[in-house]
Amino acid sequence: MSINTASLPDSGFTTTAPEKSNIRWLVCGLLFLATTINYMDRSVFSLIEPLLHLDFMGWIPGIDAAHQTAYNLNYGRVLICFQIAYGVGFLFAGRIIDKLGTKTGYALAILIWGCASISHSMVASVAGFCIARVFLGLGESGNFPAAIKATTEWFPSEERALATGLFNSGSNASAFIAPVLIAAVAARWGWHAAFICTGSMGLIWAIIWLIFPYNKLRRSATQTQTDLAPVTQGGSIYPILLHHRGFWAFSIAKGITDPIWWFYLFYLPKFLNDNYGLNLSHVKYPLIVIYTAASIGSIAGGWLSGFRMKHGHTVNSGRKFALLICALCVLPIMLVPHMHSISPHNAWPAIALFCLATAAHQGWSANLFSTPTDMFPSTSVSTVVGIGGAAGALGGACFTWLVSHYFSLHPLLIFTMGGLAYVTALLIFQLLVPRLGGRQTA
Repeated sequence: MSINTASLPDSGFTTTAPEKSNIRWLVCGLLFLATTINYMDRSVFSLIEPLLHLDFMGWIPGIDAAHQTAYNLNYGRVLICFQIAYGVGFLFAGRIIDKLGTKTGYALAILIWGCASISHSMVASVAGFCIARVFLGLGESGNFPAAIKATTEWFPSEERALATGLFNSGSNASAFIAPVLIAAVAARWGWHAAFICTGSMGLIWAIIWLIFPYNKLRRSATQTQTDLAPVTQGGSIYPILLHHRGFWAFSIAKGITDPIWWFYLFYLPKFLNDNYGLNLSHVKYPLIVIYTAASIGSIAGGWLSGFRMKHGHTVNSGRKFALLICALCVLPIMLVPHMHSISPHNAWPAIALFCLATAAHQGWSANLFSTPTDMFPSTSVSTVVGIGGAAGALGGACFTWLVSHYFSLHPLLIFTMGGLAYVTALLIFQLLVPRLGGRQTA
């Protein structure tokens, strides 16, 4: 239900836009493109790795790759710079976007990471790459806080998880597009051009985003937003969030489950190679199948909660039912360590379990990302999502350390933790937030 916003001069919402407009799906398409570009920009460095066997990177001609100690250390340092900056950026990117508004904040984020991506083509030292990766990470940390805020402003509650699932599938689309595009550009014009190509795509997107009449066409303030407004009023935002159980529920759930997704991204090729002998030329086909399943899961998981809401169920029931189904679908991943004994020469049974788990994770993510929009006003959603993203990055770093020390010796432990993470996170979420939509104070 729409209300007159004349008494809310700082709301930023138009009073003339319809409650629902098909333009919202155009906005979702723009969010999808931005997310695809986001993941393409971060993947360029690893995709062109063979072209970085350069003197300033510490590469010594005539020595095999296994003994290029200086190069491997430098390469690792560059990657770590991005990961640290990306995690730290989440802590303040969301608040900046809430202050500036979605249109300006999102444009600023992609301008920063687009320029940072292009700047990679102009460096000639390890330090230069490290600086470029830091700014890339800081800029890219604004993508999800801004995109989730946009879904809050354009989509009703029953469609937000679906919209999130659709734009979040851009992270999987990049896995198909980036290798082909970057390989073609690098082969034709060299590795410098690869960074210019993807960075320029971000700048073009920013121009389109700034031209689009975002604030004029978006939905008017709804009764739900008005009811949620008092949640973050009465003082500084951070003390208020620290006393809000919904903030802790979201952040803890991100901290527990995000690391599992990063585990799949970093260790799937290694697992398939170690257990089934699939090299780079063979593993690409299973990865295509797995990421396709993840995209389907992202959309289907988001659709499921909306389907239940449209058929009479509450937001609380719709979100948590979808989260529960996704959490249960991840459990079979615990069987993966046994698949090599059951089917030692056929990787596809294990791949099928990975497909189910990655699809379930993306469905889980679409719904989990939507929960802040059910608990907080749009003026603070980016802040909550940003801090939750930082919790996910911290959890990912901790889990990566654990995996690096125990994966090869105790895979059953790692996959058991991966399987139980979602059920555990949902249980904690339920204890902290028994009912979505109410004021959850500590």
